[in-house]
Amino acid sequence: MVRDPALAEDLAQEVFLKAFRSLDSFDPERKFSSWLFKIAHNATVDQLRRRGVATEPLEGGWQEEEGGPIRQIADPSAETPEAARQRGDLRRALEASIAGLRPVYREVIVLRFQEELSYEEIAEVTGLPLGTVKTFIHRARKELADTLRGQGWSP
Repeated sequence: MVRDPALAEDLAQEVFLKAFRSLDSFDPERKFSSWLFKIAHNATVDQLRRRGVATEPLEGGWQEEEGGPIRQIADPSAETPEAARQRGDLRRALEASIAGLRPVYREVIVLRFQEELSYEEIAEVTGLPLGTVKTFIHRARKELADTLRGQGWSP
């Protein structure tokens, strides 16, 4: 959500400190991960409000490809350089498109597809009604598809 590794690390430390200090407020009837995500959500939203939302994507993307050139040459099943370039281009286009979404859409997309939370968990973390979460995910996916299609990417 913050797209800055150093800031994300600082927020993670802050979240774990807050969680540790408020362990007595944890309800054992609920999932611990949802409770922790809720704390992280609140800390991230507070941080975004304090500094405003940056809209430029990071260089290098969410994940760097693994394996050096020697390893790829030795592996006959490795993808071609053209396919790797295309995948990298698509990744950058998708990152830029996600960065261009409204913050609430970006949040539900990241929680759903990067963190792999269920709709119910997203609703619990964000404090949004379940129907709203489903609507936001649907609208965000449509916006992403339209943006990518406009840039020449087809399904």
